[in-house]
Amino acid sequence: MHIVAVLALDGAVAFEVTVPCQVFGSSVGEDGGLLYEARVCTAPGSAITTGVFGQMTLSTPWGLETLATADTIVIPAHDSFLAEPPPEVIEALREAAARGARIASICVGAFMLAATGMLDGLRATTHWMHAAELARRHPEVEVDPAVLFVDNGSLLTAAGVAAGIDLCLHLVRRDHGSDVAARTARGIVMPLQRDGGQAQFIQHEDPKDTGAALQPTMAWMEANLHRPLTLDEIAREAAVSVRTLTRRFQAQVGTTPLQWLLRARIHRAQQLLESTDLPVERVAAEAGFGSPVTLRAHFARTVGASPLAYRNAFRARPRPMTPNQVR
Repeated sequence: MHIVAVLALDGAVAFEVTVPCQVFGSSVGEDGGLLYEARVCTAPGSAITTGVFGQMTLSTPWGLETLATADTIVIPAHDSFLAEPPPEVIEALREAAARGARIASICVGAFMLAATGMLDGLRATTHWMHAAELARRHPEVEVDPAVLFVDNGSLLTAAGVAAGIDLCLHLVRRDHGSDVAARTARGIVMPLQRDGGQAQFIQHEDPKDTGAALQPTMAWMEANLHRPLTLDEIAREAAVSVRTLTRRFQAQVGTTPLQWLLRARIHRAQQLLESTDLPVERVAAEAGFGSPVTLRAHFARTVGASPLAYRNAFRARPRPMTPNQVR
């Protein structure tokens, strides 16, 4: 069983403590068996979680010793993130990373992760309101205030709150593929995670044409990914002008129709590479890329690997033993 330790320090944000518990605790395999065990752990003494409804005392049987055996560690936000971090927590995180544990932060939890020194030389993100302070305190970290999350392999950072859900679903997908991630997203009544490179927030006026939901149009686009869709054709399906279609996508999704279409095609290609033995030429056609050359170019730019390398990593591979299984 893959152990996920959620580190709840004093003043931890209640919602962000529960996000990884909900996402990982809802992830099941094809046989219905749980894939993760989430454990909320604290430093010595009880943690106080905060939220819009005030404070509450958190009682948990797990302490910092849990970090020594966890496969994944999640650091949620806490209200004392600008204070000097407890040295025993920093040491525990460094030791966990040294033995191969994966560590992810949500929102201003990135300050704790940066304090370990492990983010030096790497790209990271946090809530946009605190990104400048993170960069000032840790100039060796390349802070990107615009994105939802950053994946550096064993070290990951998310922007905050909802982006924490995206990050956790991203980890499920990394571990078990797109089908399990999609099933987990459906289980918690969420769309499949947004790409990490999507903007943290969209600054715009409230659209005048309220109620014009894009879901039917996006569902039609997904059903027709294999076709060479154009902006004009998508706009006709949505019964609006190209200009209105573009404005609605920017307002409701935070990207353009064609960029959303490209991401949907990448996701389709990932699903086909993971779940079928179709040749790359057929995958390219089914996902709407037209040719393997086009697929490879967009896939490598977005995913960071070639289609064949991705298939070798994710297609029906035996799951590696976790540190908790090697005993």
